[in-house]
Amino acid sequence: MIGIYGGTFNPVHYGHLRTALEVHEFFDLHELRLVPCAQPAHRAEPEVSAADRLQMLQLAIRAYPQFYCDTRELERAGPSYMVDTLASIRAEVTAIPLILFIGTDAFNGLTAWHRWQDLFDYAHVVVMTRPGFSPDMLIDFYTDRQVDDRHSLKSCAGGKIYFQQVTQLEISASFIRENFARQKNNSFLLPECVIEYIQAKRLYCA
Repeated sequence: MIGIYGGTFNPVHYGHLRTALEVHEFFDLHELRLVPCAQPAHRAEPEVSAADRLQMLQLAIRAYPQFYCDTRELERAGPSYMVDTLASIRAEVTAIPLILFIGTDAFNGLTAWHRWQDLFDYAHVVVMTRPGFSPDMLIDFYTDRQVDDRHSLKSCAGGKIYFQQVTQLEISASFIRENFARQKNNSFLLPECVIEYIQAKRLYCA
């Protein structure tokens, strides 16, 4: 199976990396593709260039060969719709199961995504949850697709939804950006190689 984990990664931090590592192991993935978003559809465009965000992500994962940085959204014009990304990947990998990993905040707003129902035509959706998380009343579209055994996702190319508890570190990219703007210490929030890159390029300065 191939995992898809999208985000602006502005900047990438240990909250992203720890959950990526865990889902790679939980689901015995062949690879996990980290997909940096070029032009978010539901938030403001990042103030840092796509090239810088890509470089930081590549630095952060260089010691982890099971992670792969997929740049197709950076190379595509217009809003970065995940359904287009999944369709593009599906065309390349044919029948291999794909899993789109999203957080609980994204799941709660999923029905506002562009062609959100079509996501399931191309991949399974795994919602990465906090300990103690219990989904609210699920719409029929979800309950018809929900599975309780993560191993069952291997049996078909897509179409299912599964809830997986992960260790969610309370780290936010916005807090990190504010720290850099105020010249505060960001050690232990993100990799030192990323911190050094940000400082060398003077990113997120006020």
